[in-house]
Amino acid sequence: MTIIELYEALEARIPPSLSCPWDNDGLSVCPDKNAPVTGVYIALDATEDAVNAALDYDCNVLLTHHPLLFKGIKEISGQNTVSRKVIDLIVSGLSAMAFHTRLDTVDGGVNDMLAARLGLRNITSFGDSDNAEGKEMGRIGDLPAPMSPENFAQLVKERLNAPSVLCASSDELISRVAVLGGGGDEDVSAALAAGADVYVTGELKYHQLCDIPFEGMSLIAAGHYHTEFPVCAALRDMVEDIYDEAEEEAVPVIIGEHCRLFAV
Repeated sequence: MTIIELYEALEARIPPSLSCPWDNDGLSVCPDKNAPVTGVYIALDATEDAVNAALDYDCNVLLTHHPLLFKGIKEISGQNTVSRKVIDLIVSGLSAMAFHTRLDTVDGGVNDMLAARLGLRNITSFGDSDNAEGKEMGRIGDLPAPMSPENFAQLVKERLNAPSVLCASSDELISRVAVLGGGGDEDVSAALAAGADVYVTGELKYHQLCDIPFEGMSLIAAGHYHTEFPVCAALRDMVEDIYDEAEEEAVPVIIGEHCRLFAV
């Protein structure tokens, strides 16, 4: 299977029609689209650590959630991290592809994986839609049994392997849980309107943490990385399924954790 064939097979499962209009995911760097895939290295971000690890494993595809190129690049001189990565990719023959907001939205993507990791049931979608298909990005579901905000915050920390989580409690028991991986501060009101007892996301604003509990909903900020990393397993499964369906010999598919964040 060539690099472009793998990308097109992934795009068929994670269509661009689900991307937000401001996004810039896709096949961002591809020195040779017709090169056979030697291995796929999966990471949440295309950091320099991830690029180096992909090369160490002899992979020529770096598959990430966050795009390598998000805003315009003005120079490729090696004087900053983005340009260094582009140079290394081209020189080494490593292609970078990313599936960002469409992977947040697609069935089985970021937010379904997050809901599953937290053990939610009866999962449906909620939130504002910003894509051509009109599909909502967030997920909301029920816990098997009610929990206190303190116990649920501990569960979130453990299930996401997060060094810490920040919880603003309404003091009400939690049964119905809304989730949105990453930066979910713009969907707090939508989670409240959907009837959530708690909203779990990666990042929130201070005034939201102060005010929203008095509206009857707890908030948990569990970290951008930790709320989205579970999707890497879904990407691995997709790649392996693509090779199975094509009846082609499998290539190495490796998930790398490259988070330099820590709590003290």
